[in-house]
Amino acid sequence: MKDTTPLGEGWSLRHGEEVLEAAVPGCVHTDLLAAGVIPDPFLGLNETEVAWVGRRAWTYARDLAYESAHERTDLVFDGLDTAAAITLGGEAVGTTRNMHRRYRFDVTGRTGRLEVRFASAYDEAGAVRALTGERPNVYPEPSQYIRKMACAFGWDWGPTLVTAGIWRPVRLEHWSTARIDRVRPLVTVDRGTGLVEVRLEVERSARGRGRTLRAEARVAGARAEAVLTGDEAVLRLEVPEPRLWWPRGHGEQPLYDLRLTLTDDEGGTLDTWHRRIGFRTVELDRSADEHGTGFTLVVNGVRIFARGVNWIPDDAFPSRITPERYRTRLTQAAEANVDLVRVWGGGIYEDDAFYDACDELGLLVWQDFLFACAAYPEEQPLRGEVEAEARDNVVRLMPHPSLVLWNGNNENLWGFRDWGWEKPLAGNSWGEGYYLGLLPRVVAELDPTRPYTAGSPWSGSWDHHPNDPAHGTHHSWEVWNRRDYADYRTSVPRFVAEFGWQAPPAQATLRHALPGEEPAPDSPGMLHHQKAEDGNGKLDRGVARHFPPPGGDFDRWHYLTQLVQARAVAAGIEHWRSHWPVCAGTIVWQLNDCWPVSSWSAIDSEGRVKPLYHELRRVYADRLLTLQPDGAGVPDAGAVGSGGPGTGEAGAPGPGTGEDRPGPVLAAVNQSAEPWRTAVTLRRCEADGTVLHETVLDVAAAPRSVVRLPVPPDLVPEARSAREFLVADADGLRALHFPVADKDFAYPKPAYDIDVEPVPGQGDRVDVVVTARTLVRDLLLQADRLDPAAVCDSGLRTLLPGERTRIRVTGCGPVDERAVEAALYCVDPT
Repeated sequence: MKDTTPLGEGWSLRHGEEVLEAAVPGCVHTDLLAAGVIPDPFLGLNETEVAWVGRRAWTYARDLAYESAHERTDLVFDGLDTAAAITLGGEAVGTTRNMHRRYRFDVTGRTGRLEVRFASAYDEAGAVRALTGERPNVYPEPSQYIRKMACAFGWDWGPTLVTAGIWRPVRLEHWSTARIDRVRPLVTVDRGTGLVEVRLEVERSARGRGRTLRAEARVAGARAEAVLTGDEAVLRLEVPEPRLWWPRGHGEQPLYDLRLTLTDDEGGTLDTWHRRIGFRTVELDRSADEHGTGFTLVVNGVRIFARGVNWIPDDAFPSRITPERYRTRLTQAAEANVDLVRVWGGGIYEDDAFYDACDELGLLVWQDFLFACAAYPEEQPLRGEVEAEARDNVVRLMPHPSLVLWNGNNENLWGFRDWGWEKPLAGNSWGEGYYLGLLPRVVAELDPTRPYTAGSPWSGSWDHHPNDPAHGTHHSWEVWNRRDYADYRTSVPRFVAEFGWQAPPAQATLRHALPGEEPAPDSPGMLHHQKAEDGNGKLDRGVARHFPPPGGDFDRWHYLTQLVQARAVAAGIEHWRSHWPVCAGTIVWQLNDCWPVSSWSAIDSEGRVKPLYHELRRVYADRLLTLQPDGAGVPDAGAVGSGGPGTGEAGAPGPGTGEDRPGPVLAAVNQSAEPWRTAVTLRRCEADGTVLHETVLDVAAAPRSVVRLPVPPDLVPEARSAREFLVADADGLRALHFPVADKDFAYPKPAYDIDVEPVPGQGDRVDVVVTARTLVRDLLLQADRLDPAAVCDSGLRTLLPGERTRIRVTGCGPVDERAVEAALYCVDPT
């Protein structure tokens, strides 16, 4: 039986004459930080003080001695970052140049000093660039010349911290006769029967050549055997009527243990392999229709509106991300009603713990291959690395039922067309051969059960612009960069794979990240932790379109920028969800952060949620009530679309169909599997809370459908009125329509009463009860201002006069009304 010896202990890090203790897995930066050699690069301006680390060579070393009766001993690295030369006892073992691959070296009978010498990533990239020639990049760093986490070289939300190190586990594997080299389980469902085709490859030792081997696979009571005289076998299992794996919100996530055992001709166990699988089918419907070319995920025959978030590495030093941290962050996503996570192409193929959590939580995974925002050479030595990396990770990840889509790249096809690349490339390779040739071939060969798309955005062919909203996937960035968020409502893309709006992190996160600095929008630390081009200018313009300038009041600026972020993203999602099935998904940029920074995230780097997080929970809920301000293209009444009750296909047509109507539209979005019949109360109100007119509409939405109804004329506020607004309420859901920007509306001075009620038997919890005496728009309790550890259960809330809301706060200990009042913000005309 194969046995393993972990090699996580006893490592040192050497640079020059310095020798430090090293943690494995880890990286140079974390080792230097632990030794007190460098300051924390996440704090203040320290990032610039540690830039030298990424430009030097580093050596990891330990003594290696072992005893084994096995024929073979392999040295196995799950991840080396990045260009390394490995020696053992002074003799070469091998070299590496790819962070995203696993490596195996035969070291049978060899002991002594084990050294892993890492070259500077800049030096490695420079050497490759000298071979391949220059290629364009959105960022002034050489990320496209080295197979390394691209965002380590900096991004518009991330620091430039160019790492090196043994970033994933390392071990010795001792084995005899044969070992399991590669297992590819192809899992499908056909007419109620679960099918598992296990494709097995083995490696034999010298004495194992020619010997007969046996393999046995078991899953859910099914069993299959194969006899191997060569190095490959196929084992087929049938599972009658397995329970299907579903994305969250559509069903349960049953997982089945698939076990494989390799034995010799005498019945002795040589090696075992185990993964959990789920039975489900997945398709990508890219059919052409009257609106263009669709992009709809179909799971178990059910068409899905994807409620997604983009995922970046959760730490600039990925070796620090534990399984528990993955679980926490992904649970936060699930609790925000997210059902799809896109692993973005400038990061990493995440640890198996990430995909395990997604399997269990019902989070669909869209996995990018790791190419982002640059032209990539297709010559050697990169081409061979790209293929080996793709093969390695397709095989590693394919057992996970949560994985539903492979994507070739992030924005590179778009970049070639629109970002001025074609002329400087002058006919040189730039990655197209990867995205349209190599990668789809690898996926088709190794993992034919899943769809592949060449890029995001991508219209499906060069017949259309790569970012054409009517065809395939679309990235919507004109709004944040140049336009108001209201412009999200001007189009209905088929699938919005990226869009978003920036905001600063939580106040407690800022205070920790900027020690000794009083934060201001333009203070040194705040500017350093804003990596986007003209980021603060875009934040300020976004606020100015809706609110009076906050002046020098940082707390007010902080509240308004977070408010605008939440409103912007909600505006897009509400509009696009109301046009299902023409639009079949939205993926917000972004869920998480890798360090403390002003960014597009919903959860900051210390795990604190922004108001956007709570808005995601609202607008991604199975049932959504929304008032859309523009009535163009609204049918007369009722549910619209091609489907009916139970079909999963009912939805709204795109703009330009039906009768154009002035004024707002009420949309009831029902993504649940059950019909939704509800009474919607519509009230036309004045700013002081006076109800001018009220009516109740009976709305019935079939499962997975949208109902769009024109608001009755007598409920529509006067055009451009500064004193009237519309409220829709149903089943605890609320939608609002104000005909003018907040800065033009005649808000009263907000007035409300605060009560703090301890929760019996729970000393760290209190209920904050707010009772409105006037209209109170977008009330927000910033719990971290009560205590850095405090969290609350809700975000932005709008109260009419006389209404009361209860906010549960956890982790703050005893607080009084004065402290709560200082942590409460709302829209204030003064």
